[in-house]
Amino acid sequence: MLFTFRISTDRSLSFTDISSKVKKYIRESGCRNGIAIIFTPHTTAGITINENADPHVQDDIAWKFRDLIPPDESEYLHGERNSHSHVMSTLTGASVTLIIKDGNPLLGVWQGIYFCEFDGPRMRTIHIKIMKDVE
Repeated sequence: MLFTFRISTDRSLSFTDISSKVKKYIRESGCRNGIAIIFTPHTTAGITINENADPHVQDDIAWKFRDLIPPDESEYLHGERNSHSHVMSTLTGASVTLIIKDGNPLLGVWQGIYFCEFDGPRMRTIHIKIMKDVE
């Protein structure tokens, strides 16, 4: 099963918790055990799993990304003025794979699933492919 949804981002660099959406689509799929792949088809965005208990963690990650990968376009060859966003996307990756157990994503107590915006604000697409175990 494939589910697709879109989100609108409001900043150039942000992390949006999409855990509830992923859980909703897993429920709708009826999958009890299997895997889910969460993928974004954008070269200046990403998907990651990280702490969702303290919102300052995402602020810290955004701060460190800006610190490590500055948007100073004089340092890049790519002409669209968003090379730093491509570098950040490469660091997070465009997808994550989750194990589904008993109808829920198998996540740690403090983990959440995040869409990572590196070149916003924009309208973005996220695909979720859910595959049931063969029983």
